[in-house]
Amino acid sequence: MSSSLHDRGPIALQSNRAQCALTIIRVALGALFVSVFLENFHKGLYSPSGYSGLINFYIQKGHGPHLLKSIMGLMASHASVAGPMQALTEITFGVFLLIGLLTRPVALAAFLFLSTLWLAESGTAWTWELLMPMFVAFALMVGAAGRKWGVDAIFARRYPRSLFW
Repeated sequence: MSSSLHDRGPIALQSNRAQCALTIIRVALGALFVSVFLENFHKGLYSPSGYSGLINFYIQKGHGPHLLKSIMGLMASHASVAGPMQALTEITFGVFLLIGLLTRPVALAAFLFLSTLWLAESGTAWTWELLMPMFVAFALMVGAAGRKWGVDAIFARRYPRSLFW
């Protein structure tokens, strides 16, 4: 039995194409997180004053729920810890998505992170600015996007039933 591309059935070929598409958006979302990290780093938004200033802007101008604003206020008052934690979170999401490592849990965490940010930014930014990356992160989680051209592919061969990849 030959394993050439032409001998594969239409369903397998369609599945392969879907995995390629998910891989492309996985890499794009990873690049987005890395570029946001670099931009925020250069703007000084991970420093205590930069981070607390940004969070206080969201608290004052945003239309997020009061509970979220209370949590953001706590984060702003501890900006010397929260700022670097956010920096580490964003660069980790980016690198892990770029290399396809632990794609499903990282995509879930990115979806939740982006959802919270979307709520915090409501009223201060274009609605779709964060909705599209949120949907992409959700699709990556559902589609197991790290199994193609990613480190997760190595783990998936050894542990195919794991939900981590």
